[in-house]
Amino acid sequence: MGQVAKIVKVVVPVAGMGTRLLPATKSQPKEMLPVGRRPVVQYVVEELEAAGLTQILFITGRKKTAIEDHFDPDPELVRLLSAGGGYALLEELKYTETEARFFYTRQSTPLGLADAVGHAKEFVGDDHFVVALGDSIIKSSDGSSFLRALIADHLRSGAACTLAVEEVNRDEVYRYGVVKPKEGQETAQSFDVEDLVEKPRPEVAPSNLAIAARYVFSPAIFDAIQRTAPDRNGELQLTDSIRLLLQLGYKVRAMRLRPKERRYDIGNFESYFKAFIDFAIADEKYGYMVRQYLKRKVREF
Repeated sequence: MGQVAKIVKVVVPVAGMGTRLLPATKSQPKEMLPVGRRPVVQYVVEELEAAGLTQILFITGRKKTAIEDHFDPDPELVRLLSAGGGYALLEELKYTETEARFFYTRQSTPLGLADAVGHAKEFVGDDHFVVALGDSIIKSSDGSSFLRALIADHLRSGAACTLAVEEVNRDEVYRYGVVKPKEGQETAQSFDVEDLVEKPRPEVAPSNLAIAARYVFSPAIFDAIQRTAPDRNGELQLTDSIRLLLQLGYKVRAMRLRPKERRYDIGNFESYFKAFIDFAIADEKYGYMVRQYLKRKVREF
């Protein structure tokens, strides 16, 4: 395998229907739900830009045009705010002034995450690339980039896939893809993967290390996706495609989220509420007032 100089391409699947967040997602993408003062997907894109990723492909679906609109510059809105002296509000639109380029393609039929990634084959070409799920935020308490570290490990190791993992409670592993570290590497920060299982029963799960919504791939993943058999729901699971990479003789790596990092999976109301509260109380402008309000509310219970 030749030397990979740099990774600049990223695929962001956002085609999921968000049914566990109905009715909030009836007419808007779950990726556009606000967490604090920004929609979920804006945090994701800011994370990607901080890691040096400048070509961003969204895999969209029906009712997802709000995502495209959000990242498009809006000259008319800028003109109205400028004319009305809304300079503070103009600062909130700075995120549209970026060197990143945005691309969009549609997964018309929801056939699973691996199928969504497969739609990026022409965009990726012969390059290594990142996949970042658009409904998951990874936040670092010191502002450092976990994704940049994940990419660096991938480039050093020569792996065909390097994925993020996080420790979860053993009784929750059935919700995730779960990895098995190679023997002797079970406690390492980053390690070689021996096997992966999609949504195992707790009693047979190979570990409690769940895949955490960030991946780095070589183009070899596309051949694996083409060979992946559908699950019982007719969907192609990305965990199964990565497992096939292992069976084809490719190296697969994993890196744990560090203690200073936390993943927020905006997939159900419990996790969404927790994310909103955490980001609201940390807000530079409104956090103090929110914290005081929550203290008063807690005393009422």
